[in-house]
Amino acid sequence: MNMPVYNSTGEIVDETQICDDLFAVPFNMAVVHQAMVRQLANRRVGTASTKTRSDVSGSTRKLFRQKHTGRARRGGLRAPLLRGGGVVFGPHPRSYRQKMPRKMRRLALRCTLSAKVQDEQLTILDDIQLSQAKTKAMAEILRALEVDSSALVVTSEANQEIVKSARNLQGIKTLPVDLLNVVDVMSYRRLIITLPAVRRAEEIWGNNASV
Repeated sequence: MNMPVYNSTGEIVDETQICDDLFAVPFNMAVVHQAMVRQLANRRVGTASTKTRSDVSGSTRKLFRQKHTGRARRGGLRAPLLRGGGVVFGPHPRSYRQKMPRKMRRLALRCTLSAKVQDEQLTILDDIQLSQAKTKAMAEILRALEVDSSALVVTSEANQEIVKSARNLQGIKTLPVDLLNVVDVMSYRRLIITLPAVRRAEEIWGNNASV
């Protein structure tokens, strides 16, 4: 598949061929959904905790006798119905991590990248060169590429000038290609990726890549 290559001023300067096994894969909704649920679940720290009636401080003495008082049958101060008592069925520390085979994770990413190409939301940039971190410079590049909504900017490696230039732009996120993931690709409407990042992605997730 051939794709146009743009420069930082929004002009087509070249045409490149991208591999079909990474950018022309049929969309598999079940695999993509499972990958997104797994990634979001693995973000959870699972540290929420509550105290049961055996954990809270307080006497276990029965407050008043069982019968002939005209009041409810009341136990100790730790009862969940009383203020300061234990919590019934509250959360406790746990792990939310989910496992997913590597081949399925790779397939999910291929599906999302292919969907961007099919929806004409993928733009290949020859390179991004910023001598210093300037938000205005990054905004001009995105404006030249006609980015009017959220966008994920993917580079071949982490670049502090690019990161600092884009972090104050609303709806814009930068990411090195090695950290490309399903949730970020699906969360942003446009995908701006540099040509070296495309080649690196083909090495990592193409069918010829080592599994």
